[in-house]
Amino acid sequence: MDYPKKVAKLLKESEIEVGDIITISSEKGVYKGILMPHHEASCEDILTIKLDNGYNIGISVNDESRIFLVERAAKLVGKENKLDFDESKPQITVLGTGGTIASYIDYRTGAVHPALNTEDLAYSVPELAEICNIKAKVLFSMFSEDLTLEHWQKLAKEAALELNSGAEGVIVAHGTDTMGYTSSALSFMLRNLTSPVILIGSQRSSDRPSTDSRLNLISAAQLAVNSDLGEVVVMMHGNTSDSHVVIHRGTKVRKMHASRRGAFCSINEKPLGTVKEGIIEISGSYRKRGKDSVEVLEKMEEKVCLIYTYPGIKAALIDYLAEKNMGIVIAGTGLGHAANQMIESIRNAISNGVYVVMTSQCFYGRVNMNVYSTGRDLMRVGVISGEDMLPETAFVKLMWVLGQTQDPEEVKALITTNLVGEIGVKRELSGPFQSYV
Repeated sequence: MDYPKKVAKLLKESEIEVGDIITISSEKGVYKGILMPHHEASCEDILTIKLDNGYNIGISVNDESRIFLVERAAKLVGKENKLDFDESKPQITVLGTGGTIASYIDYRTGAVHPALNTEDLAYSVPELAEICNIKAKVLFSMFSEDLTLEHWQKLAKEAALELNSGAEGVIVAHGTDTMGYTSSALSFMLRNLTSPVILIGSQRSSDRPSTDSRLNLISAAQLAVNSDLGEVVVMMHGNTSDSHVVIHRGTKVRKMHASRRGAFCSINEKPLGTVKEGIIEISGSYRKRGKDSVEVLEKMEEKVCLIYTYPGIKAALIDYLAEKNMGIVIAGTGLGHAANQMIESIRNAISNGVYVVMTSQCFYGRVNMNVYSTGRDLMRVGVISGEDMLPETAFVKLMWVLGQTQDPEEVKALITTNLVGEIGVKRELSGPFQSYV
């Protein structure tokens, strides 16, 4: 975007263009960096440069400001981002759920460009060419909070299509906010995986020096090519540094921090493993690759809701939700409790054919409604225990189960049966909660 008149006049006088390295003097000092394009959200007198540390700053320009050219931008003859197909290497398919599968930086301008095809993706992370051939598809262009059941179903079908067509693995580039919901949905819908389906994301955008996108993508490709894993997993940074990426089971993972790079944790079980400097370590029990075709069981019931109990909650909320839904997942307190005034409404809902599953707001431990009278009352009216499932995993599972059967006994049996690693074995913690993180 072109700069407004005041700044544009200064740039023209010095014959400076976007992408040139400049110094600019202002009231607060002298700064050096790459001249960035004007942003529509910037004020008219603001000039933006990218510093050597990778961060952008805006500098207020006035009549006293002086701009000097340090170095002309290198003129691009053409992006050298074409990679030959190497028949000796396996193929990985990357499915994008947003407009950007990955982003690459044009260091002439410092601008970030979306990678919307195979060449752009390879250009963004050239190390991938040493591991595999890349095929890329952009399926959606939206924020992860806008994804719906239909998007999950399309993702599942596309992943199965790629794997059944010979892909060595499928990587799903996904927003981090609802990644746990999507990984759970794919875990239930995809069966007999012949290769892993790996969800990755980025807590820091790729124009920042602290971006985590490159290491997450490279590690996911290494896992797909060099392991016998046959599950849906999430792979994200294990801490705030670039030391390693953690492999989380798709039904046991949760985003636990809003912004830091090591935001994701496995809940109620240890992670499946790590990738560190290209070395894959997988421990414990995991599903290995199947040998036949991948099956897609995509039918799910959309009329399911998830609610959290809280002090003062009104029973009328259950009455309202029961009229609109076939299933309700409750994130209860402690061992799986809800206020006594809710029990009669829950009883009525269940009597009218609504399935109610109880989980806990406590991330660690499991539901046990046998301990206190409130829990026993909930069991008596027909509430189904969610065991140690995360509320969001139970929500997705109930949607999937109701898509497979409407028989009450079968629904209860499926909800309480560990199908894809969503229910862990009963155990006592031998140490602090962090032993599972």
